[in-house]
Amino acid sequence: MKYSMLLTVLVLAGGLTACDRPEVESSTTVVAVPGPAGPAGETGATGESGAKGYTGATGSTGATGGTGSTGATGATGDTGTTGATGGAGETGATGDTGATGEPGKTGGDTTIIVPAPTPAN
Repeated sequence: MKYSMLLTVLVLAGGLTACDRPEVESSTTVVAVPGPAGPAGETGATGESGAKGYTGATGSTGATGGTGSTGATGATGDTGTTGATGGAGETGATGDTGATGEPGKTGGDTTIIVPAPTPAN
């Protein structure tokens, strides 16, 4: 019984779908055959002006210029005037008198030998 009910449902479903066939329609396509050309039509009206375009982006900064050349040497200045001669200086103070030396002493028995000068070549 369990399988007989299932089998009955499957047979009925298959039978109903087999009877449903779509109809085939045949259609006739109409093709137009060109004839002789007619006269040209009038010129159309002038179209409107187009919209203004967007402004472009700002360009990049240019490269730095080269260093300029050195300027010419300036003129030599005039020679200055000679200054005045200074006045004579004052006389300096007199120095102190030197100390008195010791009285001379006799040498006793000391003998001093002086070598003779060498002749020049």
